[in-house]
Amino acid sequence: MFPEIISARDVRRAIDGFVDGLVTNYADSLEAMARPMQHALVWLEQLLRTTPWWLVVAVVIVIAYLVSRRVVLSLCMGALLCVIGVLGMWQAGMQTLSLMLMAAFISVLIGIPLGILMARFNWLRSGMLPVLDVMQTMPSFVYLIPVVMLFGLGNIPALIATVIYAVPPLIRLTDLGIRLVDREVLEAARAFGANGRQQLFGVQLPLALPNIMAGINQTTMMALSMVVIASMIGARGLGYEVLLGINRLEVGRGVMAGLGIVVLAVLFDRITQSYGQRMRQGGRR
Repeated sequence: MFPEIISARDVRRAIDGFVDGLVTNYADSLEAMARPMQHALVWLEQLLRTTPWWLVVAVVIVIAYLVSRRVVLSLCMGALLCVIGVLGMWQAGMQTLSLMLMAAFISVLIGIPLGILMARFNWLRSGMLPVLDVMQTMPSFVYLIPVVMLFGLGNIPALIATVIYAVPPLIRLTDLGIRLVDREVLEAARAFGANGRQQLFGVQLPLALPNIMAGINQTTMMALSMVVIASMIGARGLGYEVLLGINRLEVGRGVMAGLGIVVLAVLFDRITQSYGQRMRQGGRR
């Protein structure tokens, strides 16, 4: 037996007491703070579910063309989205798409500024790297417990858990992209009189954009991997269909919902990768 240096029971009690204190004292305040996210998510979900399917497909084709400038790829993305409707999963697919879009949007709002700050301050980077390691490696079920205790069941805890799991790659790659900017380019910008803000927005971020897009790509892929787990705490959509298939031993339901998740993953992956490739080609020129 390994000698007991600290009491594991006391540590567990301390953690439980801390979380119970958060729930008792701050649950109402945190729920009020999360209410705008709830309203935005409900609005986006209703928009996608009530919009005619052909219009959603057309918007995807236009977005794919704007980021890739490739007609064939854009039409393939539209056809791929139609697969979800052919499988009879359109409504569930739109619910999942709304959750993924909101999670990606919040991840961008958090990840890019944090990545910029990490690139500018080494002390912040040293402190953030272990936190990011924990966020990426900690089993998602562990932080689902306090999130559900604070926010209850539904879309908001699913959204928060998804963001916690998905945002680290974007933070890391934003930091990396800015650090990889050639120092000679920055020195040239300073020589022309550019201040710190002008260097950031005029030089560093444009040159780091391929890495940032790679981070967004990884973030969306990791968010999609949380779909089934999020369904366990009340999130509807394709993940919930997979969960129903598991509970009822309906293989067909699970396979069809799984194919819908794959379609969304390929859609996000190809669109973000195409934009990142365009940025790299533009940088070489």
